Amino acid sequence: MEFQVWAEKYRPNKLSDVINQRHVIERIKAFVKDKNIPHMLFAGPAGTGKTTTALAMAKELYGNSWRQNILELNASDERGIDVIRGKVKDFARIKSLGEIPWKMIILDEADALTQDAQQALRRTMENYTNVTRFILLANYSSKIIEPIQSRCAVFRFKVLDETDIRKYVERIVDGERLKIDEKAINAIIYLSEGDLRKVSNLLQASAAMKEKITEDVVYDVASKAKPTDVKEMLELALKGRFLDARKKLQDMLLRQGLSGSDIISEIHRQIYSLDGISEDKKVQLIEKCGEFEFRISEGGNELIQLESLLAQFLLFKSK
Repeated sequence: MEFQVWAEKYRPNKLSDVINQRHVIERIKAFVKDKNIPHMLFAGPAGTGKTTTALAMAKELYGNSWRQNILELNASDERGIDVIRGKVKDFARIKSLGEIPWKMIILDEADALTQDAQQALRRTMENYTNVTRFILLANYSSKIIEPIQSRCAVFRFKVLDETDIRKYVERIVDGERLKIDEKAINAIIYLSEGDLRKVSNLLQASAAMKEKITEDVVYDVASKAKPTDVKEMLELALKGRFLDARKKLQDMLLRQGLSGSDIISEIHRQIYSLDGISEDKKVQLIEKCGEFEFRISEGGNELIQLESLLAQFLLFKSK
């Protein structure tokens, strides 16, 4: 049996199957119906459907010959001016197959292109506009130079909400006949942060680990701190039970093998829901999270820095 990555296996093939992003899909469907699309810039967070939408559009436009009529490049791998002058120009020169008179170049992570490469791309877009359409995919549209943005129809992809993610989880669960409980689904939704690629990878890794997917399995696979563990640790510190809180921290770091930065990220999330601590103190603790996360990124000892951060909760509570 051929092994398949679920992120690809469950990637929608039609525009109508793309989850949410209706504000984008309806406009693109109109372009496809007219068989005339402009250069496009898809901007938005990872895992929200930018690549999927571009490929679905190509499949609906070109039919079975879609592979011959598109060139996929990842600008983070090939970000220099030579790639734009080489591969892109060579492909752009060749006439398309089929009734659509132009080919399509999908440039993923276009915001990783250097300024020089973007200037070269702008000239290429101008010179070959009769035979090629460019679809630029970027996490941050602000990193794309203005002359390119002005040549593109800009589509902004939104972070998917819980209902959308749950729909995608159910699609995979039904397709793979997985055994999964409700707490595990909630954990996947929480950890994915709106990224459907992360959802499918978490599900696939969890299914490979255990036949029945539970909340504990999901957090083990993700190597992320459980919100309940972190919240319990912070509440112990706020009650003045620092040694118990420290023991909980050591358990997460040493026994569960979690990284310091992941624990800080979860602490940052949990601060907002803490009881018995004022808003201005929460703001100061969030600032402390940033400070200690920076210290760890600069090479500080994780256990020492996290214990020091934990001590801040005790100090703020006693003020």
